Amino acid sequence: MAAVSLRLGDLVWGKLGRYPPWPGKIVNPPKDLKKPRGKKCFFVKFFGTEDHAWIKVEQLKPYHPHKEEMIKINKGKRFQQAVDAVEEFLRKTKGKDQASSHNSNEEKNRRNSSEERGKQSAGEEKRKASLSEGKLKKGTGEGKKRVSSVSSERGSKSPLKRAQDQSPRKRGRPPKDEKDLTIPESSTVKRVMTGTVAGFKWPPSVSEPVKDSDPHFHHFLLSQTEKPAVCYQAITKKLKVCEEETGSTSIQAADSTAVNGSITPTDKKIGFLGLGLMGSGIVSNLLKMGHTVTVWNRTAEKCDLFIQEGARLGRTPAEVVSTCDITFACVSDPKAAKDLVLGPSGVLQGIRPGKCYVDMSTVDADTVTELAQVIVSRGGRFLEAPVSGNQQLSNDGMLVILAAGDRGLYEDCSSCFQAMGKTSFFLGEVGNAAKMMLIVNMVQGSFMATIAEGLTLAQVTGQSQQTLLDILNQGQLASIFLDQKCQNILQGNFKPDFYLKYIQKDLRLAIALGDSVNHPTPMAAAANEVYKRAKALDQSDNDMSAVYRAYIH
Repeated sequence: MAAVSLRLGDLVWGKLGRYPPWPGKIVNPPKDLKKPRGKKCFFVKFFGTEDHAWIKVEQLKPYHPHKEEMIKINKGKRFQQAVDAVEEFLRKTKGKDQASSHNSNEEKNRRNSSEERGKQSAGEEKRKASLSEGKLKKGTGEGKKRVSSVSSERGSKSPLKRAQDQSPRKRGRPPKDEKDLTIPESSTVKRVMTGTVAGFKWPPSVSEPVKDSDPHFHHFLLSQTEKPAVCYQAITKKLKVCEEETGSTSIQAADSTAVNGSITPTDKKIGFLGLGLMGSGIVSNLLKMGHTVTVWNRTAEKCDLFIQEGARLGRTPAEVVSTCDITFACVSDPKAAKDLVLGPSGVLQGIRPGKCYVDMSTVDADTVTELAQVIVSRGGRFLEAPVSGNQQLSNDGMLVILAAGDRGLYEDCSSCFQAMGKTSFFLGEVGNAAKMMLIVNMVQGSFMATIAEGLTLAQVTGQSQQTLLDILNQGQLASIFLDQKCQNILQGNFKPDFYLKYIQKDLRLAIALGDSVNHPTPMAAAANEVYKRAKALDQSDNDMSAVYRAYIH
C-alpha cells in the first residue's frame, strides 16, 4: 500500500479500527479540524453513513482495484447500500465530466476558429508575438466580429457554466462543485463548528483511549479534557469518539450508522435475563451477530425458540451470571429488577470478582443505584443501559441505548450494543441513564396522550381523523411514531408494541423524579391521569396507543 499514491477527492476503502473496510472519499476536513499528529493520514467521509474520521494512509486502499475483493467479503445490507451510493456518485460525476468535456470541446473549436480567422487577417509575426505573450490579439474587422460573436455566445450561458468553462482547476484539487458530489456533512461536525469549541486544538496525548480499538486507527477527537466529570458518548455500529468542552462537563458524541452483518462479536460469554417484548428482539440480534448467549426467563417456555437458534439455557439467574462474563437483564419495573438481583437464586448469588452485570430495565435512579452498590460490593462490575424504542425497533436491532456506570464495561459491551441498537450513549455515573430514560419516556407518553386527545376532538367536532393524520404527516410533527400510533387508533389495532402499563409506570416515575428536585411536571401529571383511566378500562396489556379509549368512554 505504501506504493499507492492517494490524494484529495480519491475514492477509497477505509479501515475503521477492527471493523471491515468501508467505501469513502478523501475530502477536506471542516475548517477548524486540525490533522492529528503522527503518521500521514487523510480525512475520509464514508458513503451510506454520516461517519467521518482521520484515517492513516496504511489503513486506506483505492476503491476501484479492491472493489470486487471487498464486495465478496462483505454481504451486509448497509454495506451494499454504501456501495450503491458510491456507484450513484460515480454516475453523477461521469455525467458532469462528460458535460464539462463537451463544453470544453465546443469552446476549443470556437477558439480555434477565431484564431484561424485571426491568422488570415494578421501577419505571421504578430501571431507569434501574440502567442508568446499568452494572449490572442484581436485581428481585422472580420476577426473582431468573430470574437464578438464568440463572446456573445459565452454571455448566453448560465453563471455556473461560465465558471466551469473559465476556471480551469489545478491538478489534484476537487471540482468547485464538490459539495454537490460528496456525502452530507455529519451533524456532529455541524454541532461542534457552531458550538463553544470552534477554536479547539488537538491534545498532545489521549488520557483514556478506547479499549479494543485498532492501534493504527486514529479516533476522531474534536476535543478532550483530562477530567471528564460527566460524559455523554455515542458508540454506534463503528466505535468512534469525539468530545466537546463545556466548562466543567465533558460531552462526547459521535455520529455513526449501523452496519448490520459486519460486526465482530466479542469472545466473551454473554448471558441474558428476561425475554419480554424488548428482550426477545435483543437476544435474537445477539445470536444473529455471532455472540455466545445463555438465556433465562421466568416463564421457561419463552426460551425454547432461542435454544433452537443456538442459545444455551440457564436454569437460574445465578447460574447464568456464574457461567457468563457479561450478563444483561431487561425486566418490567423496579420491583422485578430488585427481585431478579436480590431474590432466591438471584443475580447476586452468581456475582464474584470480575463478573459483569448490565441492567437494561427502565427503573428509577434510586433502584439502579442500590443494585449497583450490591453488585460492586461483591467485586462485580455494573452498568445501567436502559433502551429507548419498541418491539419493532428491538427486532430490527435499531434501539437507542443509554448507558452509565463502569465505562470500561460499556466499552466491553461494544459489539453487543452494535448488534442490538443503532446508537448508544455513555452518560457518566450510575443513575444518569435512568433519569434520562424516564425523561425520554415522559415526553413520549405525553405526546401519545396528546395525539389521542386530538383525534377524539376531531371526531366529536365532525372532522375526519384520517384527514387530521394526513395534515400532521405533512407538517413539522411528521414521524414514524406519529403515523404508526395514529394508524393503530384508526384501525382499532392495539396489539402491544410498547405496553400501556409500562408507559404509565414511566410517567409515574418521571413525576416522582421531578418532585425529588422540586420541579413541576404538570403536562406529565395530566397525561398520567389519562393513562390511569385507560388502565381502569382494562387497557394495561394493550399498546400505549390504547390510551385513546380513555377519551371515548
